[in-house]
Amino acid sequence: MNIDRIEAARARIGGVVRRTPLLSSPFLDEIAGRRVLVKPECLQHTGSFKFRGGMAALSALDPEVRARGVIAYSSGNHAQGVALAARHFGVPAVIIMPGDAPAMKIANTRAFGAEVVLYDRESDRREEIGDRLATERGLALVRPFDEPEVIAGQGTCGLEIAEQAADLGITRAEVLVCCGGGGLTSGVALALEAKAPGLRTRPVEPEGYDDTARSLLSGQRERNATEAGGLCDAILTPSPGALTFPVMQRLCGPGIAVSDTQVLRAMALAFSRLKVVAEPGGAVALAAALFHGDALEGDTVIATISGGNVDPAVFARALDHLPG
Repeated sequence: MNIDRIEAARARIGGVVRRTPLLSSPFLDEIAGRRVLVKPECLQHTGSFKFRGGMAALSALDPEVRARGVIAYSSGNHAQGVALAARHFGVPAVIIMPGDAPAMKIANTRAFGAEVVLYDRESDRREEIGDRLATERGLALVRPFDEPEVIAGQGTCGLEIAEQAADLGITRAEVLVCCGGGGLTSGVALALEAKAPGLRTRPVEPEGYDDTARSLLSGQRERNATEAGGLCDAILTPSPGALTFPVMQRLCGPGIAVSDTQVLRAMALAFSRLKVVAEPGGAVALAAALFHGDALEGDTVIATISGGNVDPAVFARALDHLPG
């Protein structure tokens, strides 16, 4: 993986993906004790950064291979990204999703025209299901994070951050990224290494599912005890990717883990102060920016909101944490 691949991805998908802004609020700055800039990928097509990777991967496929259809496994955001990319190219898509994924994500994936196959997180292995169906049906498998073209597509978010920071005269900052398998984190880190080396990428995860933070500490890929049951469904992965971890190990600062309460508070503040909707997994980086200042360096922090596909009941829980 290198910057050339990320720039090639942007050349292919630049006319389709949205360039999301950097948002700010003096209220958030006051809470954080430093300048906070927010990259709201919840405003991306499908409500998440995952559309970048889906489009990048499908646009890189040989047209004859792509025409046979694609398959992906995902808790919801990669599912929607691949489904919409497949619709863009007019090809079939099969998406393998956990049965406990938010109902909105399952419904949206079907609405984009994909066939959804549900599985049990605890008893089934999505990778095995994906490999089997890909072989049986002749479909191209698009992995959610451990796939070079997906990483390149996510890296286009990092190119935008570098350019937007430069426009604001920012040469040094901590860039907090919501981290599951590490596709967005590694893609952003690679883009910043080439285009804004004074900006340091930091992975952020939920407490109890901080496999990347533990892996960075131990120097080897650690696993979570479970993928099920957590609030932040979008970023509950078993371990960092084989491709993404070496990139994060080389380029990222220490990981940060945030509590569910901090995530819900961050969701409420994103809504009240920025007027954007964040899902739990998409709010972990903002939670770190607001409530883990002692783990950060410098006077500026840039936080991604990686997705906004939240079920109404969960969002209502978050709104209970609105400032009085």
